[in-house]
Amino acid sequence: MDQSNKTTWRPPRVCDNYWSEFKHCKSLSNRFHHYYTYGTTPSCQQWKEDYYNCREWEKHKGTEAKEELQKSERNRVAEQSKFTPVWKLRQDPPRDWHLPLNQDKPQDS
Repeated sequence: MDQSNKTTWRPPRVCDNYWSEFKHCKSLSNRFHHYYTYGTTPSCQQWKEDYYNCREWEKHKGTEAKEELQKSERNRVAEQSKFTPVWKLRQDPPRDWHLPLNQDKPQDS
């Protein structure tokens, strides 16, 4: 691996962001919300590991820490892309988008 490439890589987030996410994950309000929504308590360990890997990268430029952080971010992005959008995105605007709104006209449902 090229030495210049090794030193120019930056974590996708500031390390303190991982710690903030961990603290939010462990908060009482988030734990309650997660339990109410999913029926389980959230697993916050990955945020903590990401924080320590980020700090390890900043201090020692360890390739293992870099790879673990990249893997975690890829998994996070993949997890987010599993969900389908709630709304169907339009390809074109409505035909009458330029006309004034008619308050008396019943809206389509």
